[in-house]
Amino acid sequence: AFLLDQQTEPSGTQAISIGDFQQAIEVDGISFAYEDAPVLENITLSIKKGEMVALVGRSGAGKSTLVDLILRFYQPDSGTIRLDGQPISNYQLDNYRRLFGVVSQDGALFNDTVRQNIAYARPDLRDEQIEKAARIANAHNFVLNDLPEGYDTLLGERGVRLSGGQRQRIAIARAVVDEPPILVLDEATSALDTESERLVQEAIARVVQGSTAIVIAHRLSTIRMADKIVVLKAGRIVETGTHDELIQLNGEYRHLHDLQFSENGAIPAQAVAPVN
Repeated sequence: AFLLDQQTEPSGTQAISIGDFQQAIEVDGISFAYEDAPVLENITLSIKKGEMVALVGRSGAGKSTLVDLILRFYQPDSGTIRLDGQPISNYQLDNYRRLFGVVSQDGALFNDTVRQNIAYARPDLRDEQIEKAARIANAHNFVLNDLPEGYDTLLGERGVRLSGGQRQRIAIARAVVDEPPILVLDEATSALDTESERLVQEAIARVVQGSTAIVIAHRLSTIRMADKIVVLKAGRIVETGTHDELIQLNGEYRHLHDLQFSENGAIPAQAVAPVN
């Protein structure tokens, strides 16, 4: 989508073309500083094909920067990121980025119809493909029932005529309409009402099922089903595991989880005694 239009490095005449994603993204010991301020330090992780990997941490922990490095908006100061065994810098930039469907945090939309927002830069898409993506994203019903001209309704600048939850669902539809091999979802931090949050979470659960997905999670309830949760703190990975494993660990993830759920008036996870 819009983010992937940004050019941050030349594609190079000797760059390799890539057809599909086959095995894994390997992040190997990368560090990155912005204006001499360290942002990420010695990050190593693997994202296997078919895995949902969630990145969790406080604001400023480095979650978005890590994703930006994977998407090649920046290059690491040290270390290497590989896709299917090749350093990602070896691939043609446009060709590489076509592997990713991205939902940005603000769900950026433009002043055009619902149809054109979902089919962004793909005029060859058929109506059936657009509607299929909208159904997957839990958007089809509100488009037909709540918008005056259905898929031909103009959304206004940045989708101003939609609620926050509706904007997110249209953005999810746009990310999946092309059936990309890898999904990147940066959850919106804006508050949603209970029903909107349920519909967005249901859509996320549906689109990541059986897909390779990287989720920057702000609502921890969204990522309980993640295959792997990576917890970042001050630019370093401090914990990795499933939701249940990290709750039992009683560390940073458990603290973030209990803090968020106590703020929402929910009951924190039951205390787990450490295993000797």
